[in-house]
Amino acid sequence: MTRILAFSDVHLARNRIAEIVVAAEEADLIIGAGDFCNVRRGLDEAMDLLRPIADKAIYVPGNAESADELRAATEATVLHGEATEVHGLKIFGIGYAIPVTPFGPWSCDLTEEFAAEMLARAEEADILISHSPPKGVADTSSDGVSLGSTAVRATIERLQPKLCLCGHIHDSWGGSGMIGATDVRNLGPTPNWFDL
Repeated sequence: MTRILAFSDVHLARNRIAEIVVAAEEADLIIGAGDFCNVRRGLDEAMDLLRPIADKAIYVPGNAESADELRAATEATVLHGEATEVHGLKIFGIGYAIPVTPFGPWSCDLTEEFAAEMLARAEEADILISHSPPKGVADTSSDGVSLGSTAVRATIERLQPKLCLCGHIHDSWGGSGMIGATDVRNLGPTPNWFDL
């Protein structure tokens, strides 16, 4: 059994990061589902604060940092359209906002079509880490609009991982639901625990 701590969207909130670092002492594996900084600023500082847990962490980039920026700032494993295996668990990760946001040029976004191409590389997964939630689950804005990704949802339906861990839609932090056999969780910036 692997003890997993997962979080998303810390956005350089030092108190949230400190809470995660302390909690991580009990974890075998740490998963960060993107948005470590704010509008492409403060990533080095966020990763410095998270450095004590980097050796057992897997991250995907959010829309607040690019994959290259995240890889340059951390020793943790960074997945963006890639897979890895840890503690016997097959993990596939994709970052960025899917679909494209209205936030402008600072935001790292993917079209549904491009995301679908990246996700097609996933042949199997116990855990799918996606910054963006799947369409229809834990993806609702404060005004009730579903903002999730159809490409992520289709990948969950195809692979049926045990877990899909996501973030991005702040109004749905803590939200969850099932797609077939897959437990979908919109994590938010607090420690979330899973045993697989």
